[in-house]
Parts: sequence; structure tokens; C-alpha cells
Amino acid sequence: MSPTDSIEAHLASIAIHGDDELARVPDVVQPIGVSTTFLYDKNPQNLKTAKERANQPADSGQYYSRISQPVVRNAEKVIGDITGGHAVLFNSGLSAFLAAMLYFNPKRVFANDCYFGCHGVLKLLKRNYGVETYGLDKIEELAEKGDVIHVESPINPTGVAFDFEKYVLLGHSKGAYVMVDSTFAPPPLQDPFKFGVDLVMHSATKYFGGHSDLLAGVIITKDESVKKDILQDRGYTGAIPGSLEAWLLTRSLRTLNMRVRTQAASANAIVKYLSENIDKLPKLAKVYHSSLQTEEFVKKQLPLGGGPVFSIEVVDKETARQLPSRLKLFAHATSLGGVESLIEWRAISDERCSETLLRVSIGVEDQEDLLQDLVQALS
Repeated sequence: MSPTDSIEAHLASIAIHGDDELARVPDVVQPIGVSTTFLYDKNPQNLKTAKERANQPADSGQYYSRISQPVVRNAEKVIGDITGGHAVLFNSGLSAFLAAMLYFNPKRVFANDCYFGCHGVLKLLKRNYGVETYGLDKIEELAEKGDVIHVESPINPTGVAFDFEKYVLLGHSKGAYVMVDSTFAPPPLQDPFKFGVDLVMHSATKYFGGHSDLLAGVIITKDESVKKDILQDRGYTGAIPGSLEAWLLTRSLRTLNMRVRTQAASANAIVKYLSENIDKLPKLAKVYHSSLQTEEFVKKQLPLGGGPVFSIEVVDKETARQLPSRLKLFAHATSLGGVESLIEWRAISDERCSETLLRVSIGVEDQEDLLQDLVQALS
């Protein structure tokens, strides 16, 4: 039993102690496990055949690292506890998305203008299996039982929010499954399960990882039997992350609450200043962020305000090309969620984006320093 099971623990405590019960050695920090294979029970009476173990979860015993490994189980335990569900870890966010598609096996997928990699996976499914893809505006007209509605919110790259409750009610009325990509608003910012979502995914590379040094993805379900099926699928697709990545992820989860709260608070304050002073910043044309939305659902989904990512439009393409090099505290790079602040001329990596759009990922540096840096560049 974990120490947090006996008290009404909060996220910060669960992130530190959620996997205490899985400790294998007395070390305060559990070690990285590098073995690909594990000893069977020394007592012959405890040995079971594969048929006898058929109804047990894939991670119920350690046999072979493609199926399950101790360090991955630790990370899954912590993520499951802090999200109130059952987590299955993958070697990237796109692996997690593909795993969800393989599990649901839909004929049609309805999605917003989400991460281009997810649309790439859908193109593969369309090419190989004839899966049809539509926008969210086609749900009422075309959705049927067994279809999937995929909502990314806040959405990449703008950080604008979409209404979970609306799509859950509409999707479930059609017999469709609703899954949410909550990468841009991890705990403690957002809990999609409160709105009846069937499945939640994250690119754990981003805020769960938090240090720009690992690739991982995760699927979270409220149904333990769904976790069992997805674990079995993962064993066949070989999409489990390596020990080092899982260990780094577990390390990072310990500080998730502090990092995300700091990053989100800074982003909200910076967005507020930029939007209120846009007429004083000659290079700035527009600011996108969920904190600027006025719809009532935004406050319900994001009670602490918007996430740590926002986007800006500048006055022309050349400004977008030059502006990152004028910043002192923002690294010009893709990805997001790390402790360091990043900015990206998004047209470099995403052909769908406007050539005047820059995506900003706020790190844990001093808020005032980051704001001053942006202001001098936009001036």
C-alpha cells in the first residue's frame, strides 16, 4: 500500500509517493533497471503456464522487458494516481495515439485541427484500412456507433480550448468514443475525466517529462479492463519505452505540480500583458491563448487559467523569421513543456501554420525576465 492511499493526498504528494509500494530496494531513489529478461519464481509451485496466466494483466509479472518492466510500472503507477485512472506508457505520444486507434478500431475518426503527427497517423490508417476522417463539425451528420471523436485541448499550436462536455454529449449520443489529448494542460490544470471522456492521452515528452530529455506517451483510462487490453496490444506492437526514458520520466513526475503551476502562472501573466499592450508593440499583431477566451466552458475545464503554451502572430513573415534570434532567454527550437522557455517559428515544422505565427512555450525562468525579453524583441 502506498502512503497516499490512507490519506486524502494532493497531487504534489502523490507524485512523490504514488509508487512507494513498488519499491524493489531500500534506496530512496529507485534504480534504473537495464535487464531485458527476469528470473521466474524459484518456487516451482508458483509457476503458471501462459494459458493459466491468460486472464491476468500483461504487467502482472516481470518476464520480458517488451511486455513489462519495473521502471515503466513505477511511472505508470504515478501517472495513474495523479490522473485518477489507469495509465499505460508508450515510447512516444504518437505511439500512444496509434495504440488508441488500434484499440478502438473505428471506421470513422472525427478530430479538430490537432497535432499534425496525429493527422499523419490517421492518414496511414486511411491508406491501409480505409478509416475515414472528418472534422468535429461533421459529428452530428456522420458519426455512428464505434466511431472515435478525438479532441485536442488546449490545441497545438495556439493553446486555444475546446468544449469537452459538448463533444462528450454529442459523441455518446451517437455511440461514439471520445478521447482527449490533454498534453497542453496536464495535471493540475485540467481533468478531462470530469466531463465523461472515455480515454485521455498525453505526449509525456512534454510536461510529464518536463526537461526535454526523453520521449514518451501515455494513455489513461478509468476502466481497468481497458488498460489490460491496451497493455496486451502494447506487448505485440513493441511500443514500451526503454528503462532510461521511464526512469527519467518518473524523476520528472516528482516536480510536475511545481513546474506546471509556475509555467502556467507565468504564461497567463505574459499573455495578459501582451494582449493589453498590443498597440504598444509594433511587431505584434495577435495573441492566441485559452485565457483570452470568454466562453463559460473554459473556466470549468481550466480553473487555474490557460496552459503554459500560447502563440502570437507578428506583422510579417520576415519578422517571424528574425524574432527568435532577438530573444535572450528563449531557445529557438521545436517541442514544448521543458523547464527552459522555447519559441518556434512554427512554419518550419508544420506546413499548415501561418508563416507569421510563433509558438511560445514558457519555462520556469523568472516571469518578469521572460516578459521583458519578449517586449524588447516585439518592440
